[in-house]
Amino acid sequence: MASVVLPERLLIGVTGADAEHLLHNVLTCDITALPEGVARPGALLTPQGKVMFDFLVGRDGEGFVIDLDGAQADAFLKRMMLYRLRSKVEFDKRDQMVVVASWDGDSALSQSDSIPVLRDERFAATTVTRAHLPAGTEAGDTAPLWQWHRLRIDNGVPESGDDFELGDAFGHDISLDQNGGLDFRKGCYVGQEVVSRMQHRGTARRRVVIVTAETALPPAGTEISAGGKLAGTLGTVVEDRGLAIVRLDRIKGATDKGEPVVAGEIPVSVQLPPNVTYGWPGEAGPDGDADA
Repeated sequence: MASVVLPERLLIGVTGADAEHLLHNVLTCDITALPEGVARPGALLTPQGKVMFDFLVGRDGEGFVIDLDGAQADAFLKRMMLYRLRSKVEFDKRDQMVVVASWDGDSALSQSDSIPVLRDERFAATTVTRAHLPAGTEAGDTAPLWQWHRLRIDNGVPESGDDFELGDAFGHDISLDQNGGLDFRKGCYVGQEVVSRMQHRGTARRRVVIVTAETALPPAGTEISAGGKLAGTLGTVVEDRGLAIVRLDRIKGATDKGEPVVAGEIPVSVQLPPNVTYGWPGEAGPDGDADA
């Protein structure tokens, strides 16, 4: 088993009689159907459908817990207070808690009833759990942080800051339609019209991909070009593997013509993450539908 402390993450508790109603009506994911023991990806969108905040949400006793980048916490709380109005909902930053991610086997932490452990739904190819521990709690043997980033790369799991800028990506761009982070059946939420239109018209052109090279990749933020056209930028990089959000049509067009795909000046190969339903433009994806 591998475990990593995620020092940049912060937890926000959401409690009160109207907590579920408020979260379900504002966030992109289905809160009413959220089972115990699950950390579900979600987002708060702008009215134009862009991701303003990305996070994981799980049940926590009679309330909920939001797991997000600590740098987003104050702005997220300020925005949620605007939506709260007179609802009976309270928010509290849990500054004295830390998040530990574990994979490759059952975590010893899961054997303690006093420690909340949630399965991270963003990972389809492997089981990943997140434990919420009081700061200073012994978390056992922990792995270096780069192993966590490598796991995200191999499973096509992007996060804001590392892989995209907030306010610059749609939910489909960051695979929220692939992992339960976008719900297409519940009622209206902020940005829902744009989400629904992209889903039904199949207009998502930017998608998460895994980028590999025969040498070390350049740093995050390096432009990826395909046939001389900008296709995207590198996100998280660990040695010769990285994540990127790219224009699939430009990558496919260059590849079909035998034109180079490069990150900076380094030739790269681009592949789709495991278990996604989208495919290359004009080709049938795993769900049997051909992307436009």
